[in-house]
Amino acid sequence: MDLFSKSPAELARSAPLSDRMRPRTLDEVVGQDEVVGPGRPLRRILEARELPPSMVFWGPPGTGKTTLARLVAAVAGLPFLPFSAVTSGIKEVREAIEQARTRRRADGRPALVFVDEIHRFNRAQQDAFLPHVEDGTIILVGATTENPSFEVNAALLSRCRVFTLKGLAEAPVMELLRRALADPERGLGGAALDFEEGALERIAGLANGDARQALDLLELAARATPEEAGRRRVTLATVRDVTQRRNANYDKSGDQHYDVASALIKSLRGSDPDAAIYWVARMLENGEDPLFVARRLVIFASEDVGNADPRALMVAVAAMQATHFVGMPEAHYALAQAATYLATTPKSNAAGAAYAAAAHDVEATRNDPVPLHLRNAATGLMRSLGYGQGYQYAHDRPDAIVTHDHLPEALAGRRYYEPKDVGHEAAIRRWLAEREAKRAARRATEPPAS
Repeated sequence: MDLFSKSPAELARSAPLSDRMRPRTLDEVVGQDEVVGPGRPLRRILEARELPPSMVFWGPPGTGKTTLARLVAAVAGLPFLPFSAVTSGIKEVREAIEQARTRRRADGRPALVFVDEIHRFNRAQQDAFLPHVEDGTIILVGATTENPSFEVNAALLSRCRVFTLKGLAEAPVMELLRRALADPERGLGGAALDFEEGALERIAGLANGDARQALDLLELAARATPEEAGRRRVTLATVRDVTQRRNANYDKSGDQHYDVASALIKSLRGSDPDAAIYWVARMLENGEDPLFVARRLVIFASEDVGNADPRALMVAVAAMQATHFVGMPEAHYALAQAATYLATTPKSNAAGAAYAAAAHDVEATRNDPVPLHLRNAATGLMRSLGYGQGYQYAHDRPDAIVTHDHLPEALAGRRYYEPKDVGHEAAIRRWLAEREAKRAARRATEPPAS
């Protein structure tokens, strides 16, 4: 019997375990109580048999986005029209809208149009839904792994309720695995399976919060286990063999990319070398571009360490050069060295704050001409116009202290750089204070040239 001669029941039994075990009621959904738990708004709407709002389910893979869309349609008694933004275009969108319009003329109720990976639709494709959401022809439910604030048009997003789904904790995943092992109809209840201690927990851990991965890994491990005396004993070794490595759930161009990079920077800023090295490893082991990591370290060295330890920038730049020179996997040594150095050195954002304050004045005040005494008198005409007049050459002055100003007159006396009392900046702070005191004393007896 070939694929095309199988009955629907046979096809259902041959579907992956994750599809066969898809929850059939809201009570079977695990790990998403904040969305569909007792008393939550979406559940109250559905239990009251009210029409659900258009919505976007945002969360990692395998957290139940498609399942919840199907359940919303089933509980609300609405036709379910699914399609994927990966394989569909504007033509399929129009066909779905026309199908929904036909159904609405027949029974007066909208259809639920489910768009999987809605973030892959461009602006024009997303805009095609807008008038039909507004006039009630459809209830749109989108699913996305990307932040809808960036990936869904603002006009469409304003008409949708966003529900955030979280990666499942290990306890809900274990509940799903045990449910599959106990279900003889849809699951593996008739497979006579035993598990070595820790094997089932290992499957739950390797899934990394992805229910689909957990269930399909369970099925794969069961199939890979030979039968002995009418039973199969799944061992830790079998689980390791069929998985190779943990499901990463890391997208180098998506939210995870930016979230993990943010976690690295905040760990460095918080002087936590253990967390910093973890986030570096998390990125590198999941295939992140090592030069991206190196660039973040170089930026951090100036932005958050600055002159508190001037060597920090040298270390970070050297790590970036080493990463470019040797590549992975050996580049992790240089990146680990730089990350741990940056985490454990004094921190100061004074240089960046000084730039921000100066940039504010550039924007907010008149850009006055450069004072004449600071201009280079390259020609006789320039000298006759006063260029360079009154300039004091610091190397010829006692203690290299000059009494004239270097800022435009309107900004005279403005302080931008305020060194912190940490690391090398503490010495800079003392030096600047001593210099300013000497300069004030010098100006009292020697007024600056005009």
